[in-house]
Amino acid sequence: MTIGAGLVLIAVGAILRFGIATTSTHGFGVHTIGDILMIVGIIGVVLWLVVWAPRARRRRPVYREVPPEDVPPTRRYPTEVPYEEEYRR
Repeated sequence: MTIGAGLVLIAVGAILRFGIATTSTHGFGVHTIGDILMIVGIIGVVLWLVVWAPRARRRRPVYREVPPEDVPPTRRYPTEVPYEEEYRR
């Protein structure tokens, strides 16, 4: 579960728990489902922070400055050759 999915579950659970005013439903409790979704979302966010966030920090590329003498030479193309001389060869 990603952090976005956990936040969506928390939001949907909060809407079901606090946003719907029902006195009784037949077969299931809307407020109970909201509570369950919020708990699952919170657990998902906490697990993401504990498990995946440290790994994401380690995989970031490290950029460092390279001295000019360590940079490999680039290929230089001749700019002095006229266009007609290429076809005479």
